[in-house]
Amino acid sequence: MKRTISILALLFLSYLQAQEKPVETVYFAFDKYYLNKDQIQNIVAFIKNIDTSTVESVQIYGYCDDRGENDYNYKLSQKRVLTVHNILTKRGYSRSRITIFEGKGRILLKKDDLENVNETRSKNRRVDLFIVKKNSFGNNIYNSFQDDHQVGDRIYLHNILFELGSSKLTLQSQRELDKIVIKLQKQKTLEFEIRGHVCCTSNLYSDAIDKETNKHNLSLNRAKTVYNYLHNEGINRLRMKYSGRGNKYPLGQGDKLDRRVEFYISKN
Repeated sequence: MKRTISILALLFLSYLQAQEKPVETVYFAFDKYYLNKDQIQNIVAFIKNIDTSTVESVQIYGYCDDRGENDYNYKLSQKRVLTVHNILTKRGYSRSRITIFEGKGRILLKKDDLENVNETRSKNRRVDLFIVKKNSFGNNIYNSFQDDHQVGDRIYLHNILFELGSSKLTLQSQRELDKIVIKLQKQKTLEFEIRGHVCCTSNLYSDAIDKETNKHNLSLNRAKTVYNYLHNEGINRLRMKYSGRGNKYPLGQGDKLDRRVEFYISKN
């Protein structure tokens, strides 16, 4: 089991390393969330040049410079991401292949930035676009639902994450599940198991405490929450199972990514 965990962690680390540099970046004017014509053309060129046969998904992250309040900058970064997202989809790029679009808020200045503070701030007012190559985790491991899955495929979805001690879905997780519903409605024979995970648990326990129930069943409740959401959106219960995997399979990349669910394909 330890070897399996190490392999998964290595695969995930390789994925993160592949994402260190964006394939495209567009820049915004101070306190603005719309783009000028030149920056829009950069996105159009990105769409034209992307090889959809080798790309599994696109991820979009937005930022602001250090001026202003945290909440305001977070909302501004979200608006910038939505601007880029809308440009992509209006020009024909599939919504289902944009797996993450997230505003990160402001980027604080470092000591080394003070000499060229204006230039640094202009570079921080940006949106980065990353691409995820197919099979970037390794064989049979994906970070989005595919058009043709095989039994044994596993799907790690970065947008279905939870707050500490909670099994409630965030708004971002609900949006991701809505995309999955569309996929599952097209693939009516696909059956799967939803597996819940937790972080930050003492070795004395295999699972964490759900703050709503005060019981050590948090990973199970996370899987069940996703199961119920999919059912409420029209997915037949007979196609789904759910289980709690507790703290047995950490990815080794921080607590946030361990508060997750995964999908295991059991029938195609």
